[in-house]
Amino acid sequence: MQINRLTEQIQFIIEIDRLKHIMRQTLLMDGSRRENSAEHSWHLAVMAIALVDYAPDGVDIFHAIKMLLIHDLVEIDAGDTFCYDVQGNDSKAVREAQAALRLFGLLPADQDSELRLLWDEFEAGETPTAKFAAALDRIQPLLHNQQTQGGTWRIHGISRNQVMKRVAPVETGAPELWPFVLQLIDDCVTAGYLKDDAALITQDFRAENC
Repeated sequence: MQINRLTEQIQFIIEIDRLKHIMRQTLLMDGSRRENSAEHSWHLAVMAIALVDYAPDGVDIFHAIKMLLIHDLVEIDAGDTFCYDVQGNDSKAVREAQAALRLFGLLPADQDSELRLLWDEFEAGETPTAKFAAALDRIQPLLHNQQTQGGTWRIHGISRNQVMKRVAPVETGAPELWPFVLQLIDDCVTAGYLKDDAALITQDFRAENC
């Protein structure tokens, strides 16, 4: 047994436990509390297994699972940045790159390189596998908001156009799931879970002319 190697691996394992304390804006599907980033990553990995039928040609599903399990580890240092927080997202890339350098650097050099390459691939979003993983990362919160009758959307006043921009990677990353996503969003607007942008414009026009 290589004691130094094992020591570094155990140190990394202990450190990533902190991901369980990073809270996301997304509510659990029963609405009881916000989910943490470790729960989010686990959920995505299982989604990749369950939705493998819809993975486009060229997707390596095991590679995608590994990518999804480690993609948010950087939030241990960088925190979770709400996807609709414009100011927070300005500094997100720098904060997360610094976090990746420290966290993956806890591992032996070969594993540091392997996980950093996985993380970089996900962030770049250029390979079929990374695009599929990103698509799942967009679909999961969508399901949470649908199941909580608007959950985070209502809390933060999110509109349909904002959600459409957020889920856009699904169209190319998992095209067979794109019709499902569009229908779910339309259903949420109809149910009143999500603000309809056309209705908002009408309301603003009426307010200005009162």
